[in-house]
Amino acid sequence: MSTRTGISSEAAIELVERFGAHNYHPLPVVAASAEGAWITDPEGNRYLDCLAAYSAVNFGHGHPVLLAAAREQLDRVTLTSRAFHNDRLGPFLAALARLAKKDMVLPMNTGAEAVESAIKVARAWGYRVKGVADGRAKILVADGNFHGRTTTIVGFSSDPQAKDGFGPFTPGFVSVPYGDAAALEAALDDDTVAVLLEPIQGEAGVVVPRPGYFAEVRRMTAERNVLFIADEIQSGLGRTGATFQCDNEDVVPDLYLLGKALGGGIVPVSAVVGNADILGVLRPGEHGSTFGGNPLAAAVGLAVVELLETGEYQARARELGAHLQSRLRALVGHGVAAVRGAGLWAGVDIDPSLGTGREVCERLMARGVLVKDTHGSTIRFAPPIVVEKADLDLAVDALEAVLRDLKK
Repeated sequence: MSTRTGISSEAAIELVERFGAHNYHPLPVVAASAEGAWITDPEGNRYLDCLAAYSAVNFGHGHPVLLAAAREQLDRVTLTSRAFHNDRLGPFLAALARLAKKDMVLPMNTGAEAVESAIKVARAWGYRVKGVADGRAKILVADGNFHGRTTTIVGFSSDPQAKDGFGPFTPGFVSVPYGDAAALEAALDDDTVAVLLEPIQGEAGVVVPRPGYFAEVRRMTAERNVLFIADEIQSGLGRTGATFQCDNEDVVPDLYLLGKALGGGIVPVSAVVGNADILGVLRPGEHGSTFGGNPLAAAVGLAVVELLETGEYQARARELGAHLQSRLRALVGHGVAAVRGAGLWAGVDIDPSLGTGREVCERLMARGVLVKDTHGSTIRFAPPIVVEKADLDLAVDALEAVLRDLKK
């Protein structure tokens, strides 16, 4: 069969299966091109993207402003390492600090790097500022967390699939039930340097804690001189109808961890954002990255921040998110057991008697809608913020039709 790109979907998948490490089990769909909220395969079939690369494509595929920033920078300079300065990094750091209302930014590449960097910062702060004895620093995390795939991070995961077979693990982490303020407070002690939490747990199934939980976390960490680190890598930058999900909770963490959408779906960009009294503990030579803060990433990241400064995307995610949540919740009791979420982000628990999340995703793909499963019978919706209301209706209508077919 002739295709638009010269390679068929079947051939593209076969090459990956033959030459790629089998660390993913993707849906059998191939993206050859994409625009906005839509992906086209080599044969010309179109699919509504309701995953947005786990929020990395918040602003849609091929956003013209972001592509223009990347193209302009490609013709100038793309990489120098931090051995030299470049003229794009400073403006990006200043804009991101302003957006987050913080003093300072540590630029990295991937979300996991941002988390690892924050762990180092928190430990250094604990020893050099708080006065914790060397080697005793403790960081509290939550059951069900997902902060990345590096060995340190999976060591404090409660997901056997992420953790089993990869030890021994880095010590210094204590996990408590997510959303349980009393359990967290009981675990705090004089050696605790930080509490690391996702404002919404994405990989766990878009788990939203009860109202007021993060206000309690902020109060107790401030009282005990402990850093509150918010992993906003998936929840931040417009996804939940605010610049940060912490904004929706009326709390300000000590450190924001950002990634995914910060690169506009074009390049990997991540960051730790905080005030100078915390990030200032790092000294030259103690931490770095060859690609972190590169001019191409900085140019794209600056364009992303400028889009967010208008407030347009946050408002759009709030408005369209309310519609998506309402339509999905109407399916509860009709093949859906529960719906959780905020803004344009939803976790949908399918009645397990009807099928697995994977089965539902495959049936939705056949109807031209792309979502992703997690943990058994849960599927996730996270379309680009540029999605149209009619597209959301198309997606939910497709889910309703799939559930109806599964009941037969």
